[in-house]
Amino acid sequence: MSGRKRFAFAVLLLFLGWASGLPAQAQAARPASRTPTRSAQLRDGTFRSAALGREVRYRILLPAGYGQSQERYPALYLLHGLSGNFEDWSTRTGLVRYAQGLRLIIVMPDAGDSWYVNWDSDPVRKYGDYIAKDLLAEIDEHYRTIRAPHGRAIAGLSMGGYGAVAFALKYPQLFAFAGSFSGALTAAADLDSTHPVYREGLLKAFGPAGSATRTQNDVFTLLKKSPPANLPYFYIDCGTSDSFLSANRAFAALLQAQNAAYEYHETPGGHTWSYWDERVRSLLEVLVRRPLSQHPPRQHL
Repeated sequence: MSGRKRFAFAVLLLFLGWASGLPAQAQAARPASRTPTRSAQLRDGTFRSAALGREVRYRILLPAGYGQSQERYPALYLLHGLSGNFEDWSTRTGLVRYAQGLRLIIVMPDAGDSWYVNWDSDPVRKYGDYIAKDLLAEIDEHYRTIRAPHGRAIAGLSMGGYGAVAFALKYPQLFAFAGSFSGALTAAADLDSTHPVYREGLLKAFGPAGSATRTQNDVFTLLKKSPPANLPYFYIDCGTSDSFLSANRAFAALLQAQNAAYEYHETPGGHTWSYWDERVRSLLEVLVRRPLSQHPPRQHL
C-alpha cells in the first residue's frame, strides 16, 4: 500500500474510531447496537445565514445519550436532492432507525434547488458559503462536535451527491469523508444539455457554458487539480438503472487514475427513494463498522 493510501485510510480510521466509540487501535469494529438504552433525538433548528442574509432551517439527529454525556461526536452532513428539503432524509428513509446506537451526529440542512454553490446569476445566493461556512459554524458552536476534518463527513443524493463531492474537493480541510448516492456529478459541466429539464435552474446556479462558476465547481476539473494527499475518502454509489450511472462510472475511473482513496458501488436500482433508503444504511455501516483491514477493494471499471 502506498504512503498516500496508508495516510488516507489512517484518517478514515480515526473518524471510524470516533463514530463507533472504540479507540482507533481497536478497529475490528463490532456492529453498532440496535438496542440502545435511550433513543436518538431528532430536532429542528433555525439560524441566520450571513451568506444568504436570511433565516435557514436544518434538522439534526443527536445520538442516544447525547444529553447525558459530555463527549464530542463526529458529524455527518447529509444533503437533500433537487426539489427536496431538510426533512427528506428523516421522513422518506429509515435513517432515524438505522442510526440508533451510532455515536454520530447527523445534520440535514435545507438548501432549496440551489445546487449547493454560490450562484453565478445572483451574488446574494451564496449557497456554497452557507453550507461550508455558516452551517458548520452554527453546528460546531451549538453542539458537541469534533471540530476537525477527521470528525466530519458529508454525503448526499443526486443534487446533494454532487454537492457533497464538490464541498469535499473545494474544502479538503473540512471533511475526511465524502459520500454520493446517484450523484449528478456533471452538473457544472453539461447536465443542462444532457438533461434539458434542469436547464433553467442550472443556468441560474452555474451560469452559461464556459463561465468561471462552472469551471470552479466542476468536480472532474477539481479532482484533476487536487493533490492526492489533500483528498478525503470517497464513497460513490449509483444504481444500475440510474440515468447518472455513466457520470458516476467516469468519476470513479478518475478517482482511480488520480490515486485517490475511494470505494465505488453499483447495485440494482434507479433514481428512487427506495434505492437511497437501502444505500444510506450501507454508508452508515462504512462509517462505523469497517476496520482498516476490511475496506473493500477498488472496483476496476
